[in-house]
Amino acid sequence: MAEEVSQVAKVAATDSKKSVSKPRLQVYYEKTVVPALQKAKGYKNVNQVPRLNKIVVNAGLGDIKDNAKSFNMAVDELGLITGQKPMVTTAKKAVANFKLREGMKIGAKVTLRGAKMWEFLDKLIAIALPRVRDFRGVSPKSFDGKGNYSMGIKEQLVFPEIDYDKIEKVRGFDVCIVTNAKTDDEAKALLVELGMPFKKA
Repeated sequence: MAEEVSQVAKVAATDSKKSVSKPRLQVYYEKTVVPALQKAKGYKNVNQVPRLNKIVVNAGLGDIKDNAKSFNMAVDELGLITGQKPMVTTAKKAVANFKLREGMKIGAKVTLRGAKMWEFLDKLIAIALPRVRDFRGVSPKSFDGKGNYSMGIKEQLVFPEIDYDKIEKVRGFDVCIVTNAKTDDEAKALLVELGMPFKKA
């Protein structure tokens, strides 16, 4: 009887894992983007189709390095936006002109992979960017030559998790989308299919 119960428990646990739904954008990538890129670029194998590796969100907070309360608030905001606890970055060397000591907290960053990466990108494309004032699209020139794309967000307010009345200061951060694409052209084609609103030339 005990063995039967443990078997049922195992099956239930397996079913619950299966029932965890994938992020909307990930499903769209697998069902729509992969076939579209295969057809457009002539990839013979599904594994040749470019994919996202990770998204790195980085905020420089050097202006509030001496104010622990403000620094912690800014780090918490980044955590709310990304859905993951940020890692605090520190100065690697002392710079007297900037009153910077080695090991001093100067920023925060988050590296997103898996479901959280897809959820963040979906939110960025579908919600945050359309809320940017006078938005005309993101620059198509911000690729690094190795298939990765970087962009800056000027205001954290474009993300729905941030309450305007609770923020201390409007601040921005950088977003780097890392892909396994071999060229910038392949990476751009991937992001276009995912819905990234590039500025028209």
